[in-house]
Amino acid sequence: MTVPLWAWAVTIVIVGGFFVFDFYSHVRSPHDPTMKESAFWTVFYVGVAVLFGGGIWLAWDGEHAVQYFTGYITEQALSVDNLFVFALIMAAFKIPRRYQQKVLLIGIALALVFRTVFILIGAAIIEAWSDVFYLFAIFLVVTAVKMIVDEVRDAPQPEPKDMRLIKMLRKVFPVTDDYHEDKLLSRDSRGRRAVTPLLVALVGIGAIDLMFALDSIPAIYGITQEPFLVFATNAMALLGLRQLFFLLDGLLERLSLLSYGLAIILGYIGVKLALHAMHNNSLPFINDGEPLPVPEIPDLVSLGVVAGILAVTVVASLVKTRLEARRDERSAAAGSKS
Repeated sequence: MTVPLWAWAVTIVIVGGFFVFDFYSHVRSPHDPTMKESAFWTVFYVGVAVLFGGGIWLAWDGEHAVQYFTGYITEQALSVDNLFVFALIMAAFKIPRRYQQKVLLIGIALALVFRTVFILIGAAIIEAWSDVFYLFAIFLVVTAVKMIVDEVRDAPQPEPKDMRLIKMLRKVFPVTDDYHEDKLLSRDSRGRRAVTPLLVALVGIGAIDLMFALDSIPAIYGITQEPFLVFATNAMALLGLRQLFFLLDGLLERLSLLSYGLAIILGYIGVKLALHAMHNNSLPFINDGEPLPVPEIPDLVSLGVVAGILAVTVVASLVKTRLEARRDERSAAAGSKS
């Protein structure tokens, strides 16, 4: 079934409406969000995503609803990985906590706009050349391997201030030394019109999210080839990302094994994409351009695999953190006795 334009329009209006609501209800007046507030709105937006999935089930069918929920869980997991880098950017630019909401909301809204462009480009490429799934599969598997290697080597995260885009911004525009409340533009000590560190951080967050989109968009196309569902999963995952950031603030370091889980998920989707590409093969140098008799992984299996990997990763991370804390306590007790 082709998704009608009115469904696209209604979805975009709903998503845009939530962003506007967030701005006027939470961000316009800077404040430090409490844990209770963050938890409530995180649950609220998860509920919105679930209701949206229920609507797909009723208006479309169960198969596409399963694809939506699998994509949403995958996107939500990948978004949590984004939060690690967002936290680094906030720390690097020393953004006061009460101003962080504005940076996150605007950065996430811009990210959704750019991701939509990527989604439409991806849909056009798939329509023109279905064998592009081979490239998507290779890219995801290579990305998964790189993530695991970086974790094993404990590769340091690049400093946000060293990003090429940030350096270019600082060369083109003067940047104020201090924050001017939650303003993005102000005047420097010489009276010149200048950007504030808040805007610099916003650019960094937008650029980082675009980099993550290079992984997430092919991954979602590995779950569903429906552009509408790809957009919906991205939109619903990004809607509650700001609240999730403050809810998990301070807990992110406890999810030390999350990157391994995400790498396994990306690798799994890469394999799923490769099987799909072989099932619909038309490359002349592979099986004389004929489809290969390979099995395709059912959508319900993918939903179980993705959810299972995340559950195991989170539980293992928390157990690991608790064991390390007990070990440190024993070491400290032994040191005090000696």
